[in-house]
Amino acid sequence: MTKKGSIFNFFPDYLKIYPLATLSWLWVVVCPALGSAWILKNYQLLLTFDSLSWIGYFFFILIASLVMGLALLPTTLSAVISGFLLGWTGLPAIILAYSMANVIGYYLGKLFNSGLMELLEAKNPKFLYELEKRKSNEGKLIFFIRISPVIPFAISNFLFASLQVPLRKVLIYGIPGMLPRTILAFLAGILANDFLGAREKLNDPIQIGFVLVFLLISIWGIWVNWKKSKA
Repeated sequence: MTKKGSIFNFFPDYLKIYPLATLSWLWVVVCPALGSAWILKNYQLLLTFDSLSWIGYFFFILIASLVMGLALLPTTLSAVISGFLLGWTGLPAIILAYSMANVIGYYLGKLFNSGLMELLEAKNPKFLYELEKRKSNEGKLIFFIRISPVIPFAISNFLFASLQVPLRKVLIYGIPGMLPRTILAFLAGILANDFLGAREKLNDPIQIGFVLVFLLISIWGIWVNWKKSKA
């Protein structure tokens, strides 16, 4: 009971000492939803995009990396937009943009949440010790966190940065973990005749089936690797 209480008591202390961190966590939780609502309401603006120009192509990569890295849109919707606007040429674009967004989101998380580990060590060294014991399985945990359809990209970026996971590992293990659901969303964009139709294709039974599979894989992978590293 004491252990559980100490862990829960840590978070109010952290939010009190680091108010900017509190705002940053609220940002990555709320803004992607607000951005999704805005883009669905104003999707006609996307139709003006010139997908035939190389300048437009690289401009898309830059904008997409900033949009995902700053948590303005979810990666899933960004992949749908990429497939809808660019077709198959959009696949390398969204993967490159995703990689750049990883770096942006990671360093923002590091900037706003730099004191997490220090406070955790002071307030709950036992819990920090449990985290440190799992360093050996860090890569596998990153992969299974990324493949999960219920752990948002922006939140996991902040989490990895706050826990001082090396960026190199986040990229090496995180990008492959993110690819399956990103490609599924990308295909939904390619197969749709209009943007709203592309968004609706995410609710297709086959898509939902894949999402459930990814969810089960991620839960199993996180659980197994967490318990294995504890042993």
